[in-house]
Order: sequence, then C-alpha cells, then structure tokens
Amino acid sequence: MRLRNKPWAKEKLASYPQYVIDNPVEHKGNWNQLFGNDNPIHIEVGTGKGRFVTEMAKAHPDINYIGIEIYESVIVSALDRVVEAEIPNIKLLNQNAVNLRDFFEKGEVDRVYLNFSDPWPKVRHEKRRLTYKTFLKMYEDILVDDGEIHFKTDNRGLFEYSLRSFSEYGLLLTFVSLDLHKSDYEGNIMTEYEEKFSEMGHPIYRSEVRYQKK
Repeated sequence: MRLRNKPWAKEKLASYPQYVIDNPVEHKGNWNQLFGNDNPIHIEVGTGKGRFVTEMAKAHPDINYIGIEIYESVIVSALDRVVEAEIPNIKLLNQNAVNLRDFFEKGEVDRVYLNFSDPWPKVRHEKRRLTYKTFLKMYEDILVDDGEIHFKTDNRGLFEYSLRSFSEYGLLLTFVSLDLHKSDYEGNIMTEYEEKFSEMGHPIYRSEVRYQKK
C-alpha cells in the first residue's frame, strides 16, 4: 500500500494532546491515571484510520481503548474520527508497536486486537507477522494473566499460519470463524479494510485466543 504524504499530519497530531499521546513511555504503569478510571484497557495494534477502535470505544464506554499506528499520515485520519466522536475513553499512539513493552507494564492491558495485519507472505518475512512467536511473547508481557488476542483477517494463509502459531505458543483457542459475516457472531464492528474485502466477496476469518498460566 502506497501512503499519501501528508506534511501537515505531524502538526495536527501534536495539536490534540488529549487524544494523541506523544510520549507513552511516561505513562507506563499509569495509564488508568491518564484515563481517570480503573476500567480495563484494550489496545489495537495497527489501528489504521481508526474506524474499529473509535466505534468500539463508543459502544463500550466502560472500557479504555488505545489505538496504535506507526504511520502519521494514516493515524491522522483516526484522529479525525476521535475528535468528531468526542469520546473520553480513547487514546492514540503514533508509535511502532514493537516497543509495546516500553509503553505498558505487565498486567496493564486486558486485550489486544489485531485487525487485517500485513500478511508478510514471504517465508523470509515470517518474523514480521504480528502473530509470530516473538510478538506473542511481547503481548504476554503486557497482558493480564488470562489476557486475550482477537484476530481478524481476509488472508487465509495468514489465518492458518496464526492458528498454528497460537497453538504452538500454548494459547487457548476460544472462538474461530472461517466466514464471520455468515456466522451468528453478534457485535462485530468492521474496519475499513473489512468492509472493502467483504464487499469484494472475500470471507472474513476471525479467532479469539487466551493466554494460560504456565
């Protein structure tokens, strides 16, 4: 995907410090103070243009949401959604998710969402997949003991790979759908990519897995 350059994006992100957290390292271990409550924290890794995380925050005001996106030209669109929604239970991080351990303490996050992540189909790029074992260990290091990963993709190869990766890591599979939009699953909130791929006739794959005490 080629990203459109938005030279004004950085300045706009900086102008909304109530939503875009500039230095998340400073809040490690204290995110609930920033939100002003002790509600659970759910994060979306690769939040894109923010449709999913914003709609989730509106639907679940008793949960705090943090959307993480590395590209400022993309997350600025998420900021537009957040500003328009005027919801207090959401923050955005224009950061690389490989640094999650620097942002969160162990047990500070209850759930991780991975929606339509880059499949990195070439074998030599396996370690870049967000469901590779080193990423699973990183999520474990910030999640509560029984924390969950909720994963959606239209890429069958990535889905099959991820199920194997989850299993080999010792995660408990609690939900799986090979065609989400034709299932009886309730409460699904679509991402921009999900809507696009679904309209093209692609099945949407979804799974939920939970960490188990070792």
